[in-house]
Amino acid sequence: MRVEHDAGRAAFLDGLRALRAAVDDLDDEQLLAPSRCRGWSAVDLLVHVHLGLQEMLLGVVTPATAAPDTDAAGYWRTLPPPTGPDSVAHVRFARLMASAYRTPTSAVGHLRETADALAHAAGSLPEGVVAFQGCALRTGDFLATWAVELAVHHLDLGAELELPPPAPAALTLARDTVEALAGGTLPWDDETAVLIGTGRRRPDDRQAAEVAALADRLPVLE
Repeated sequence: MRVEHDAGRAAFLDGLRALRAAVDDLDDEQLLAPSRCRGWSAVDLLVHVHLGLQEMLLGVVTPATAAPDTDAAGYWRTLPPPTGPDSVAHVRFARLMASAYRTPTSAVGHLRETADALAHAAGSLPEGVVAFQGCALRTGDFLATWAVELAVHHLDLGAELELPPPAPAALTLARDTVEALAGGTLPWDDETAVLIGTGRRRPDDRQAAEVAALADRLPVLE
């Protein structure tokens, strides 16, 4: 699944703006609401997103010397399993980091600063190949993976909070990624496909029957 540079950049920047707009006006009480990620409140999840965006900055400034070795969907196959001691340790680490802020809204303010810097850096990123987490990715694919990350976590924030939806381009890329990893088309709207495809929602009996051929492959990422 290859994503062209301009399409990946546009989806990422739209996804970042949409997430910012969704959380900028949340108060401290709202940020303590549970997310769809087990063990994390909304603010814990945003700290996780912030850590990811800080790491993304390293990719933006690190051109690869090798040819690309993975694409926008293949990248997700390189990640460690979402369960186990390392996963639990990261859940706890994000919670501890979030608790270090004086208030939940302080964590959002810190995220906002990084998001602004990253939007500028990504907007200026020339087309090419970057090195990130041991992979070499074309810039379009690199930016697309982060558009997916933002769209999925945007949905995660809506477990109890009523928020505007993710950016359409980012959510469509998330759906395309799920389908590429599953090896088939899912007969649902983008949000449903992403929530089920990433294990955030279990398919009901009707939905399971609709994707009988793919049911054993879902979820494709968590």
